[in-house]
Order: sequence, then C-alpha cells, then structure tokens
Amino acid sequence: MNKSTKSPANTALSEAMTANEHAERLSKIVSTEQSSIDKKTGLEIFRDMTLGRRFEDKCAEMYYRGKMFGFVHLYNGQEAVSSGVIGAMRKKHDWFCSTYRDHVHALSAGVPAREVMSELFGKETGCSKGRGGSMHLFSKEHHLLGGYAFIAEGIPVALGSAFTSRYKKDALGEQNSDAVTAAFFGDGTCNNGQFFECMNMAQLWKLPIIFVVENNKWAIGMAHDRATSDPEIWRKASSFGMAGEEVNGMDVLAVRAATQRAVERARAGDGPTLLECLTYRFRGHSLADPDELRTTEEKAFWAERDPLIALEKVLIEKDLVTKNELRKIEKEIDKEVEDSVEFALNAPEPKPDELTRYIWADD
Repeated sequence: MNKSTKSPANTALSEAMTANEHAERLSKIVSTEQSSIDKKTGLEIFRDMTLGRRFEDKCAEMYYRGKMFGFVHLYNGQEAVSSGVIGAMRKKHDWFCSTYRDHVHALSAGVPAREVMSELFGKETGCSKGRGGSMHLFSKEHHLLGGYAFIAEGIPVALGSAFTSRYKKDALGEQNSDAVTAAFFGDGTCNNGQFFECMNMAQLWKLPIIFVVENNKWAIGMAHDRATSDPEIWRKASSFGMAGEEVNGMDVLAVRAATQRAVERARAGDGPTLLECLTYRFRGHSLADPDELRTTEEKAFWAERDPLIALEKVLIEKDLVTKNELRKIEKEIDKEVEDSVEFALNAPEPKPDELTRYIWADD
C-alpha cells in the first residue's frame, strides 16, 4: 500500500477523539450534581450494576464456548446509565424501551436473570419465549417494551407509550396516569430521521418521555466525531425548545440525579428531556467484533473511569458500606448468574407446533 494512502481503519483512528480530548469534554460537563443516597439505595445500585457486569461477562464466556448463537452485543462499561436511569424511575409503573444492547436494561427493569439468560439460549422459559434472542428481549410484566435491532426503531414505540400515558390522563380523565417512558439509544442513532421526528412530536405534545443517549463514542466502527456536525448531542434539544442535559455516564449518581430532574419535569406535565450520557463500552460492538479500530490509549482512558469502581469508592468514602459487604454482594451475584446458566441449559426448547404462535394476536 502507498504510504500516503489511508486505510479505512487508519482514517477512523486518526479522526477519532484523543484521550486528552475525551478528558476535556468530561471536564466541561454541564450537569455534575450527584444524587444523594442512603445505604439501602447505595447497595441496591451496586447490586444492580454488578449483576449487569457479571451477567455480560458470563454471556461472553457462553458465546465463545459455542453455547450461545447469533449477534450478541454486550453492555460492559455502560452500567451506570442503566442503573442510574431505571433505578431513578418506578419499576412496573414507568416504561422502558431498549436497543440491541438490551440485556442489562432488562435486568435493571427487574426481568429475572433466568428469563434473560434463557432467551439468549433460545429457550421456552425466556422472556420472549425463545423467539427474540439477544436483541429482542421483551417483558410486559416488567414494562420492558423490547429490544430493537435497527437503530432508532424503538424510539417511536417509546413515543407511543408516552402518548398513551398523556392520553389516559387528558382524554380519559385518569388522573393517576403519570407513567414516564425512557427510550435508550446510542450516539449513532442521533443522525436518524426518527430521532428528530419523535423529538418534535414529544415536545409539541409535552409527552412524558426521556430520550436517553448512551454516547459510547462509537457507532459500530464509526467514531462519533466523524459522523455528526455537532458532537454535543444534548444541544439538539434546544432546536425543539426541549430540556437537554449532558452528564457523565460513568458516574451512576450523576446519571441518577439528572434522571430524577427529568422524571420530575415529565410527571409535572412539562414535557420531555434529552439526556446525553457520556459513557464507553469496554468490549467491541458485538462479540464478533475484533475491536481493532479503537486505540489502546482511548481504552485505557475509559477503563480508569470504570463506573463500578467509581461507585465503590463513593460508597466507602461516605462510610455507607464496607468492602466486605460489597464482596459479599459480588459472591451472591456470581451464584445468581451461574444459576441462570444452569437453568437456561436445562430449560425446554420452544415447541415446534407453536412456531406461528405470537405472530397474530390471540382472539
């Protein structure tokens, strides 16, 4: 190859943000206030984040052992967003809409680890009855509106959920209808038409929805700064007169505080919020991704900001917990994850004679 010619990989590397530029962006974050918590809440958040991390690690193990098939996109590194947002909302009251990176959102929403792991193994005991797999987790019971394989595909679904909440209150007179919907999606989605169309409708009708951007800097193999004219996504909210916030997505207490503000606005009838969480995925786009585009320097920068380590430091510094209490939780989570694998491996396959079930609504 001619030395003056750049390969696609080299172009991606040369135009992606450097570690210093990442640090500068984080230092200028507008929303830095952390949520105040007590011991009970702190332990709940740590447990939820640990479950997400250990569950995903086990998924990687099962995938590479040939026990799990299809596309599998892991959430390692982004746990503060799921736990911070969903943990600040009301489970089984509010609604959550995910993407193809949906395992941890499901767990945070309360879907049992057994049901999530079973779905990844394609078993009848999965939350989508073995028909959805990794990218299409769904649970009506836990108000999980689904995982979606195509970017922006879930945002209109979330918008419909928020519209339903408002319609029940304004048109049907159900004054207790104050459910808020959180729509999760990545930075790569924010140049998609559905994103802008739904933002417009949400603000026009003052819908109770939080648009949660998990900006992990990379849309598959495209560096965020190379793909958008304004890399500060939260600023796009001003185009619609909408509230917008930028938060450190590696700080669960900052995410929680920003979500609490957004939920308060939504329940009060003041409309939606665009919440941009600056985060990072520690693994490749999927388990089939060799992850060769991101620099070692960039990965090291974000590894130093591991959200689990950061939360543990805060909990101990505030004298809310001891290290022994946290290690005990980790052991309990490991047992829960192992149990989910054993349960899924021994669970029944979907029945062939029910192949077409769930395609049409039952009478």
